[in-house]
Amino acid sequence: MQSQQYWFGLPKHLLWGFIAIAIFMSGDGFEMAFLSKHITDMGFSPAQSAMVFAVYGFAAALAAWASGVVAELITPQKAMAIGFVLWCVMHALFMALGLGMRNYPLMLLFYGIRGLAYPLFIYSFMMMLVQVLPREKLAAATGWFWAMYSVGIGVVGSYLPSFTIPMMGETGTLWMAIGWVAVGGVTAMISLRNVPVDRSRVNLPMKEKMTELSRAVTILFTNRDVFYACLIRIINTLSLFGFAIVMPLLFVDRLGFTISEWLQIWAVFFFVTIFTNIFWGIMGEYIGWIRQVRWFGCLGMAIASLSFYYLPMWAGHNFAIALIPAVLLGIFVAAFVPMTAVFPTLEPHHKGAAVSIYNLSAGMSNFVAPAIASLILPFFDIVGVVWAYTGLYLFAGVLTFIIKVPQPKRAAKAVEASDGYSQQRI
Repeated sequence: MQSQQYWFGLPKHLLWGFIAIAIFMSGDGFEMAFLSKHITDMGFSPAQSAMVFAVYGFAAALAAWASGVVAELITPQKAMAIGFVLWCVMHALFMALGLGMRNYPLMLLFYGIRGLAYPLFIYSFMMMLVQVLPREKLAAATGWFWAMYSVGIGVVGSYLPSFTIPMMGETGTLWMAIGWVAVGGVTAMISLRNVPVDRSRVNLPMKEKMTELSRAVTILFTNRDVFYACLIRIINTLSLFGFAIVMPLLFVDRLGFTISEWLQIWAVFFFVTIFTNIFWGIMGEYIGWIRQVRWFGCLGMAIASLSFYYLPMWAGHNFAIALIPAVLLGIFVAAFVPMTAVFPTLEPHHKGAAVSIYNLSAGMSNFVAPAIASLILPFFDIVGVVWAYTGLYLFAGVLTFIIKVPQPKRAAKAVEASDGYSQQRI
């Protein structure tokens, strides 16, 4: 009966919630490829444009950290509704009063506040998955979550503007984003309104709610396994965020690829992750969460990272060869998908705080990757950055031998095999 409720790990009763994530992130991702240039074309300096995104990134990291606990304290549905409305209102103000009036302080203000919105929307849905799904089904479901995220921000959000900008311009495309976000938000509100979620913390006194929010920090330093899991999750996407910065220098400036060719190579990586997120989410339930992260995530990403540098250096301007490391990266980066299930499993009595730390780790990766690149590039060039990432993936692999994660499905088998043990340590 239970298998009829899932389709390759996708919970059927939450299907429209996953679709809502893809639609919402499509609208949120429209601006990625051109907003920075659009701001400089309006007469602002590159430094001013970078500051707009820095403020946005800080706000997004803050919202990602708090979203798990907030969703637990007010319900995921209410947290998603706040994120959805906040996005639409702040984007409209950003367009009308910020960009529309070329008012830089208002651009910083409204775009910064908008940075709070998308993490609150999507990570509250992740919190809903944690609350309503059996733990043995969570890794596969979060694989679908990241697949929908990739469909939205990495595929539709990247490609659609290439068609709409020639027709309606940058401004028209940015206004169109509200329509996509609105459809995604309304779809979520309607389809998820009756999902039975955990309301045990909703009526807590304000003091206790603040205490719960503080646990999103304290658990990181009181639970050793959560701390190690945090380091592994930060390392997870170092190459993803770092290569987007340093590899154009290799491919375009040194090997003769055009910008279009490089973007197509990078798009292939995102396209592959749509399928590998689902695949690894399911496989983790069979081969073990941490075992998969160790051998396919950490070791696989170390190999993929080295191949992204050495294969093109060996083959030169060869588009087909350059696609190989992009595919490898797309395969192995998704092997970390079970980490989403690991965090609440390590802290089962404070799942919201645990999910918040997971979200914070994901946001920190976005910061740490370019920071490493900026420190190493002047001294050891691109190859130094590649080896730094590779070394950190191997370090994360070592951490997987230390961290102890009770995996529910494998635990059940252990109970059947021998009495006296209720949890298997992977």
